[in-house]
Amino acid sequence: MLNFQQKLSRRERQLMDILYRRGRATAAEVREALPDPPSYSAVRALLRILEEKGHARHTGEGARYVYAPAVPHGKATRSALRHLVDTFFEGSAGDAAAALLDDSAAKLSPADLDRLSQLIEKARKEGK
Repeated sequence: MLNFQQKLSRRERQLMDILYRRGRATAAEVREALPDPPSYSAVRALLRILEEKGHARHTGEGARYVYAPAVPHGKATRSALRHLVDTFFEGSAGDAAAALLDDSAAKLSPADLDRLSQLIEKARKEGK
């Protein structure tokens, strides 16, 4: 089971970013994609930790392990966002959305604004 309550280190997040971008990769491929990479054995250890935390999994292909994210990116994103909203906004999606809009409203495109309007309208209809 995925547990985002366990925090990821900066390096663990980098590894997960690589796995999500590539879909799957060996430890050597992950190491090649890292900025200022640690040793091969350190990458293997980090991948093992990510497996223990439920973020990654591996399959054996011949003599090597191929790693992949344990859950689809969208599901992981929603879980992390829910944790963020619960932690910093006392569970209020409205407060979280307001904070995001306060900081970046000028950067929203007309398409973004239309999408947000549609989502708000849908929420209003479902709330009745």
